[in-house]
Order: sequence, then C-alpha cells, then structure tokens
Amino acid sequence: MDLVAEINASWGWVGLNAIEVVAENDFGNLIVKDDESRYWRIFPEELACEIVAANRQELDLLSNDQEFLQDWNMRVLVSVAKEALGELTENKKYCFVIPASLGGEYNASNFKTIALVELIRFSGDLAHQIKDLPPGSKIKLNVE
Repeated sequence: MDLVAEINASWGWVGLNAIEVVAENDFGNLIVKDDESRYWRIFPEELACEIVAANRQELDLLSNDQEFLQDWNMRVLVSVAKEALGELTENKKYCFVIPASLGGEYNASNFKTIALVELIRFSGDLAHQIKDLPPGSKIKLNVE
C-alpha cells in the first residue's frame, strides 16, 4: 500500500481524504494535502492529525512562522535520536516507543526507528482506539 493510501486508511476517520504528502520530518510528522486543498499535519508522537492551513496561501505563511518551524524541525529531538540510533536509512523515521500523548518521555530511551508507513498505521490506529477516552484515562500499552 502506498503512503497516501495508508494515510487514508489509518487517519481517514478524522475526516482527512489525503491526495498528496507535501512534507515530512525525521519523526514522521507529515504535512498532507486533502481533496479540498486543505493542509493537515499528522503528529504520530501526539497521536494527532489536524488541519494546519485552509489553503496554500495559509501554508506558505505557516512555513515562514518561526514557532511552527521550530516545532516542525524538532532539531533537538532529532539530534538526540541521531546520536542514540544513528542516521536514518531509507524509508525509516525516528519514533516514540510510547507516544508523548500517553506519557512517553522525550528522551533517547523512548526513541526507536520504524518504517514511515508502519508509523502512520500504528499512530492512526492507536489514536482511533483511544479517541473517546476521557483525559487521564488509564490504558495498558503493550509494546513489543
């Protein structure tokens, strides 16, 4: 399955109908264009997917926003992950073993590498499973 199809299969439940991946970072965050020319960001570490720009003009403005760029580039986290795990190989991304939104720590002991398609599938499926839980709910996450 190609990446756009995997995005739609794993994250379509939020209303995203992806047609193109516009950008990706080393932690597998994606900027995705949908069939209404809106732009979404998938945050695997936060188990989140949301509209970040209603059109290309808004995306261009966002791409010049220093706060957004700092968050997007994740330079400190990438540096820590690279030091602990080495350079990424083709189609691989760094990831949080336990997503940050579930209490996973922002440090090297919680980072691994994973194929981008698997990361998108895992994060979308897990986000869908827990979407209706109230904040602070206890869950058991088995990571193999």
